[in-house]
Amino acid sequence: MRVAVIVNPAARKGGALARWPSIQAELARRLGPVEPLFTQAPGHATDLARTALAQGVRRFVAVGGDGTVNETLNGLLDPSGRLVEPDAVLCPVPAGTANELSRALGHLAIAGSAFDAAASPRTQAIDLMRVRCSGLDGRPVDRFGYLIVALGLAATISHRTSQSRWLKKLGEIAYLLMTPGVTLTYRQRDVSIEIDGVPAGTRRLFTAMIGNTENGGGGMKLLPGARFDDGVLDLIDVGGVSRLGVLLGILPKLYSGGHVHHPKVRTARGTSFRFESAVETLVDLDGEMVGRLPLEVSILPQAFRVGAL
Repeated sequence: MRVAVIVNPAARKGGALARWPSIQAELARRLGPVEPLFTQAPGHATDLARTALAQGVRRFVAVGGDGTVNETLNGLLDPSGRLVEPDAVLCPVPAGTANELSRALGHLAIAGSAFDAAASPRTQAIDLMRVRCSGLDGRPVDRFGYLIVALGLAATISHRTSQSRWLKKLGEIAYLLMTPGVTLTYRQRDVSIEIDGVPAGTRRLFTAMIGNTENGGGGMKLLPGARFDDGVLDLIDVGGVSRLGVLLGILPKLYSGGHVHHPKVRTARGTSFRFESAVETLVDLDGEMVGRLPLEVSILPQAFRVGAL
């Protein structure tokens, strides 16, 4: 079995590089000797995956956070979101600030399971999200992801956290520590929403998230009940509430999922969503800043496969 091991040494602000010798040893125990392909810049994991795929590799181990896993996945897909090679398998190994796909797969709860899954012949199908928005440079963006698309406040928190030299070293708690300061200065904006092509009105929002999994932001239960293999996306939006209302009434319930019962939190389900606003509103995909509104999100059911136990 030919395997490409793509490693982001900058994940968790260098923490992944420090952990690499122990990770390499665990992989070698199951896969035999492995030679890492180290990323050198944002987007490099996509290029490395494409090159390895063209050379006949079909199993890809992505060592890093969700951004590294997302980049690796995008290297396995054609422009329509289909796997270039149908038998390609993605195997995430958690080594980043947030490792939400690994969490959803159960790898954070069971020691060694990510390494076992990387060597297992079993696979599991995962739904794919297609994201179209305006890039920060004004050019169109067409990307694919598997976790959560966030806009507004949540995207800004993720972006500010990723820019912090010291916060990301703290791991999952980094997002929680960044939240109060960003929330107290963030302004709501009017956002129009369409669900499955039907207008759902305009709402003054702090944030909205469209998810393929219920967890995000370092273990928060942002979209309770969302599943990555049911062919449906879950939406949650927060608006019409004060900043203190967000901090005191919603934020403390994010880890339990109890925030969905707050009167200013709305939920919906669908297979496609569209968002527009006259005010610049950032968009984050799987923990990485990808652009700004307008935004379209749609689902491609069971579009790729991951290693499974």
